[in-house]
Amino acid sequence: LVPQFETSCSYVEATLEEFLAWSCGQPSCLSGPFSCYDYSKYWAYADYKYIARIFEDKPEIFQDVRWSDFGFPGRSGKESTLWIGSEGANTPCHLDSYGCNLVLQVQGRKRWHLFPPGDTSFLYPTRIPYEESSIFSKVNVANPDLKRFPEFRNSTAHVVTLSPGQVLLVPRHWWHYVESIDPVTVSINSWIELDADHEARVEEAITRMLVCAIKSAENPSDGDLWLNPTEVEATSHEINLQYLNKAVSAYLKCQEASVSGQARSSSTGAKQRTNTSCKRKRREVGCEPGSCTLLTQECDFPTSKAEELQKIPFGPHLIQVLPQSHKTSVMGAVAVESDSGDLLHENEGEHFGKLNCKRDRLLMSNDCETAAHQMDSDCGPCTSQTALSTNDLLDCLVNPRVISLVAQLLLERMRV
Repeated sequence: LVPQFETSCSYVEATLEEFLAWSCGQPSCLSGPFSCYDYSKYWAYADYKYIARIFEDKPEIFQDVRWSDFGFPGRSGKESTLWIGSEGANTPCHLDSYGCNLVLQVQGRKRWHLFPPGDTSFLYPTRIPYEESSIFSKVNVANPDLKRFPEFRNSTAHVVTLSPGQVLLVPRHWWHYVESIDPVTVSINSWIELDADHEARVEEAITRMLVCAIKSAENPSDGDLWLNPTEVEATSHEINLQYLNKAVSAYLKCQEASVSGQARSSSTGAKQRTNTSCKRKRREVGCEPGSCTLLTQECDFPTSKAEELQKIPFGPHLIQVLPQSHKTSVMGAVAVESDSGDLLHENEGEHFGKLNCKRDRLLMSNDCETAAHQMDSDCGPCTSQTALSTNDLLDCLVNPRVISLVAQLLLERMRV
């Protein structure tokens, strides 16, 4: 009855046919590896499957997903991922380090609990368990322990039930907890890369390097669930250093291109005044964590690109997901249920996924009794202890606020 961290789940390999047989309550002989799991006690979740990998021999299927309707011409299922789950399946509350996210609901309904970037400190962010580009919340947002996490009462939830045919925009750095509320749910999403991701990649590279270095030095035991299963294995110090250098190089190259583009566009007095206004706006808007507006992006593109962005057909289909206090945002509450099919976006960029996406297994939950012994009701796996552990130190060291400061200092050193 609480959000399950993937470190405390069981894993099986199965076919889609076996999953559907299990979810429909058919005889155990038809559900294969699911036969030992009682459907009334367990949920299954196959997430993060690249459509291009699943249907590599049927590229025509890619065209069934048309993100061009949302202002992204040429983007199809090839740049998308597939998610399948049963009733009760959920993902713990987290934010994605990169881009914004468009989610198309195909079958069944999912309930999304969204929190703005400004609520980050209220959600007690953690990088344990570690997963590249995912920052988890220690709070069970569906049933928060306000004694342990008193600041959570200051957060504001936006809750929406996504039905088949609807599309949700998850803006950059918005926290989200997602739960399946129908027997079988199918979703397709696409992450839209943004210019701000260049700095985020540097921060992720620093985080990976520190986490792997410290945990490797400790020689962690099998019971230390610090690495999320999606990561497969801890990468070496040499590989992590290469990743950091590539991330820094990409960031500096993007900065140079941005400065060069601004210089070209300032050839006339009128353009100079426009750029000055843009720079001022960028300082005002960009200083806020997760800020990403069309105005900010216009400053980073040549004029023709800005004009192209202006033509994206936003308007009558845009539906705002209104805020809802966590006091009334209990399991089952719905703040906004929409009749329209589209929730539109305002950002454009190239596709960018996580570094590690090798998972080809169905995620199975443990039953509630087992989960209660394995993990805390509000956070990841933990053990009773009287002294500080390596994980305690690491959790503070790779706190997003600390990593952001380290990244700024590192980039300043490279500029000099």
